[in-house]
Amino acid sequence: MIIGIGIDVVDIERFALALERTPALRKRLFTMEEAGLGIASLAARFAAKESLAKSLGAPGGMHWTDVRVVRDDVGKPSLEIGGTVRARANALGVDTFHVSLSHDAGIASAVVIAEG
Repeated sequence: MIIGIGIDVVDIERFALALERTPALRKRLFTMEEAGLGIASLAARFAAKESLAKSLGAPGGMHWTDVRVVRDDVGKPSLEIGGTVRARANALGVDTFHVSLSHDAGIASAVVIAEG
């Protein structure tokens, strides 16, 4: 059963400027494994994290670094969750997330489906 769906888009150039203006933002939004990626990949991961929050009803109190976007051997993305995000997912009965990422023409986007 689908519990929630989230979608988000990020202007890559604007996102890059935000990270330059506020260097601490990178550490607040991304895990150490994610932080070294290129700007388009970071923007897509931020869109995925926003989409995940929306799929869970966008409650306050969740930490950005409690979710990590990973890829398998063929490049398929998935979400690893813990802490505050895991607690919210458990409270809603979510046991599976489906995620799709894209970036093209200066825009990064993501869709997340939360399923229980």
